[in-house]
Formats: sequence, structure tokens, C-alpha cells
Amino acid sequence: MMLQNYFIIIFLLITQFIIAQNETDTLKLDWEDYNPPSTLVVPKTIITRAKFPFIDVHSHQWRMDEMDLNDLIRPMNEMNMGIMNNLSGRNGEKLKKMTDNIKKQFPNRFIVFANIELRSIDEPDWAVETVKQLEYDYNNGAKGLKIYKSQGMTNQDSKGNRIPIDDPRIDPIWLKCGELGIPVLIHSADPKSFWEPHDNQNERWLELKTHPRRKRTDMNSASWEQIISEQHHIFKKHPKTNFIAAHFGWHPNDLTKLGQLLDDMPNMYVEIGAIIAELGRQPRAANKFFEKYQDRVLFGKDSWKPREYPTYFRVLESDDEYFPYYKRYHAFWKMYGLALPDHILKKLYYKNALKIIPGLDMSLFPKD
Repeated sequence: MMLQNYFIIIFLLITQFIIAQNETDTLKLDWEDYNPPSTLVVPKTIITRAKFPFIDVHSHQWRMDEMDLNDLIRPMNEMNMGIMNNLSGRNGEKLKKMTDNIKKQFPNRFIVFANIELRSIDEPDWAVETVKQLEYDYNNGAKGLKIYKSQGMTNQDSKGNRIPIDDPRIDPIWLKCGELGIPVLIHSADPKSFWEPHDNQNERWLELKTHPRRKRTDMNSASWEQIISEQHHIFKKHPKTNFIAAHFGWHPNDLTKLGQLLDDMPNMYVEIGAIIAELGRQPRAANKFFEKYQDRVLFGKDSWKPREYPTYFRVLESDDEYFPYYKRYHAFWKMYGLALPDHILKKLYYKNALKIIPGLDMSLFPKD
């Protein structure tokens, strides 16, 4: 009997130890792993197809010179995408092969923007030859110019110096874009938080932990303020050229400041690629912004992942409350639908792009 009681006591002690250990393990749960589903019961609207056909001005397709474009058309049709803009058009013969492939398959559904190479900027004939290249690309169907963030952030000249994006040697290229009537979609810098200390005060802490190569310092590029100011300098210096600042010009978290910039630079436009979570967490401010600047915002997505587009549609079109973004390391907060009115949606989805990108097929979109 005593032996039986002994085993019972041992069993109870082990059980209590296991329970205590499990509780301790639960308390040790890492913050980045804590992501419980919400218990809030609210309407949920799944929008897999945009209300109006739209133009995605910010996409990247590296193999468009050789790929079967049906692989893109099928998901585009399903989500009501009218035109895809491939910003990775390269230049020269590579770009010509892309536009030739488009002409053979779906001539009115795809466009490409050309790219330039800054790292040879020290060569004495760089500006003249680059302008010639741009004209050649334009004649082969390029509808605009895309400037990557490396061009102004990490690209260096022959002496190892960073090439500022407002380097005066680039002025002839901006001027030529204005003469040709094509826009420049320019990505300068990254979110400002990438330059800030990686500590518990940084809203991008989790993203920088999971993607440490995104951490920036003034030493491995330039300051955020410097790069952004260089971008704005060329906008002001070349008022006859239309510039589309990628990712809301990295001011989606400060719409008042962005509005001031748009007021100050009439040739500046923005697109919403990769910043929809910022708009979704400030629905009242975002609605006011869209109301005032409805003629200056274009639709863009950036990463080509069709399964992610419904989140954009849900933020823009629904009045849903408190729903998640699809990448927690980008945005750990919840979002709210903007329920934009039709007249603003049409401008965002296609009208503004039709206005500043030449030669698009308008028959793909409503006439009103």
C-alpha cells in the first residue's frame, strides 16, 4: 500500500513538473512567433477580381523576351488586369526581343519600360550614348524609363564614389524623357526605418531581423534624407518630365508630407506598390488623401504574386475592418478597407496611367 502511494506521489510530481515546464515554455514564446488569429467577428469580403479593369504600372518580368505570355494572361484576366507594365525591360536588343514577343502574342496587354546603366557614367560619351540608347528603346516600343534604387544608392563611379541620382550628367536623360513624352518611374531609397537603429523602437524590427541585408546606414549608401532630397531635386529641375515615385515616394506613413510634396511638384505622381498596408491602417486619412490627390496616384503592386492582389482590392474597395496583411514581417498591424468611390477607383486603376503613359489601348477600359 505504501509502495502504491509512493508511485502515486511520484506520478503527481512528474505531472506537475510537465505542466509547469509547458507553462514556462509558453511564457518563453518569441514575439515574432506570436500571431494569434483575431477573435473579432466582423464582415469579411473576399475580392478576387477588381471592380474595374486596371493597369499595374509596377511589375517585374525578367524573361518576357522568351516566355509564353499566356502564363501571365490567365491570372491577369481572372483578376481583371487590363495591362501589365514590365519595369525590367533592360535596353537594346534585350528590350526589342521583349517588345517583339509582346507584338506576336498580346500586343495591347503588356508594355515595358527601359533601363539605363549608370556605372559607366565617367566615360566621356556616356550621356550622348545613353540618350541614343533611350531613343532606340523608345522607337522599339518602350513606354517609359525605370530607375532602380541602386542607381543613386549603391552604384559607384570609377573612383568608388556613390553616384547621386541628381548628378548633373544625367540631366540629358531626364530632358529626353520629357521630349519623348514618356514618364520616369523612379525608386529611390527604402523605408526610412531601414536606416534607424535595429532596436525595440524600430517598427521594421521583425523585417530587419528576417531580412538583415535590408539594413541601411549612411556608410553603406547615403542617408535617407539625402537620397530622397536628390530625387525631389530632379523633379523640380525637370518640370516638363513626369516622374512616378515608386512606393508612394516612401512617404505612405506621412500623407500630410506627401501631399505637400505633390503640391510643390506638379509633375510628381506616386504608385501604391508594396505600401497598401500603410494605407489600410489609416483609412480616414487615406480617404482624405485620395479625395484631394485622386489625379496623382497610380495602381502598382511590385512583386508578381497573383494570390496577393485580393488584399489590395479588399483595402481599396471594401469597408471591412481589422484584417491582416499577407506578410507579417512587413506589417504586424491590422488593416481597414477604404471603400473608395467609383470615380476615384477608376482614376487609380486606369485613368491616371492612361493620362501619362503614351500609346496604351484605351479600348480595354470603360469610356466614362
